[in-house]
Order: sequence, then C-alpha cells, then structure tokens
Amino acid sequence: MSTEGVDTSRRRFLTAATSVVGAVGAAAAVVPLVSSMQPSARARAAGAPVEAYIGKLEPGAMMTVEWRGKPVWIVRRTEKTLKDLPTLDTVLTDPESKASLQPEYATNEHRALNPEFVVLVGICTHLGCSPTFRPELAPADLGEDWLGGFFCPCHGSRFDLAGRVYAGAPAPTNLEVPPYSFVTESVILIGEDQGAA
Repeated sequence: MSTEGVDTSRRRFLTAATSVVGAVGAAAAVVPLVSSMQPSARARAAGAPVEAYIGKLEPGAMMTVEWRGKPVWIVRRTEKTLKDLPTLDTVLTDPESKASLQPEYATNEHRALNPEFVVLVGICTHLGCSPTFRPELAPADLGEDWLGGFFCPCHGSRFDLAGRVYAGAPAPTNLEVPPYSFVTESVILIGEDQGAA
C-alpha cells in the first residue's frame, strides 16, 4: 500500500475535530441527566427556611406564613395571656409538652424562645384540619372558662395560646412548634433553629 498521496495533517485535523464534537455531544447528553437528579427549585424552596417580619405585629394579633406547604402561625401574646397560661395546666392533656413535637428550647411553659411570641404549625394533631384563631375571652360557643386560643372546627379540639391541647379533646398532642430562631428582634427565621445556623 502506498502512502504517497496521503495528507496526514488533514487526517489528524479530522480525527481531532471528530473527537471534540463527540466530547461536546457526550457532555450535552450528560448535563440534563445530572440536572434531572437534582431537586427542583420548587422542591428546594419548599423546605427552605422562611423569614417573617414581626415588627408590626400588635399584642394579641396573629400572622400566618407558609413553610413546607404548611401554615405557620406567629402570635404576639399579651401580658395577660402570659399570666393566664399557668392557670390552665390542670385542664390540659400535656401541660409540660413532654409528648409533643417541639425543639428542646421550646419545651417550657411558654413553648417559645421569647415568651411574647409563640410559633406554631397551624395543623391540628388529630386529623390535620386547620384550627381557627379564637383570641376572645369567654365566647358563648366555647364557654366562660375560655381564655383565648385555637379551636378546631372539624372535631372540636381546643388549644390554648401556647398550642397546648385541652384534656378530653380528640387531638392527642399539642400543636407542633417548628424549628425557628430570631434573626433580629423583629425577624424570625422559620425552619432553622439556633444550633443549625
């Protein structure tokens, strides 16, 4: 076989060009495959911490934010509410929150980092309904001993303003306290506690 008329530089160029095009094609096929294995932006956002500005929340008022697709309530309690909380211990199922879900730092009589603000997942621990905020004192439908709290219209569970369930209610445990921390005096970060920062 004769190699006299063969242009080797052209052959090397074609081989290199084919290799480069093949490598680019392989990378183009791999990138979408690897990207599809990553969680979507929506999925990442669903579990991401959420900031809530509480600077304008008046005493006795509640605000709702969404975290992981669930309503999270932030209630600014009044001084009277804080004084009333210990008086309810005898009528509650779990007044010390020993059988309930909350971070270690919220296992206290206020179930909060700062007694003035309570942060609760707004889903009843019975069957997942969303209770209503009932801050008024002694309404006719809840009785003279009602000092404010949350009432679940689905099956009648009642919770005080620390999210603790009344005895005899269908809900087995207190409302959940999500992990949270204070970024500043007026900003709460829900979904990330002090130890995780």
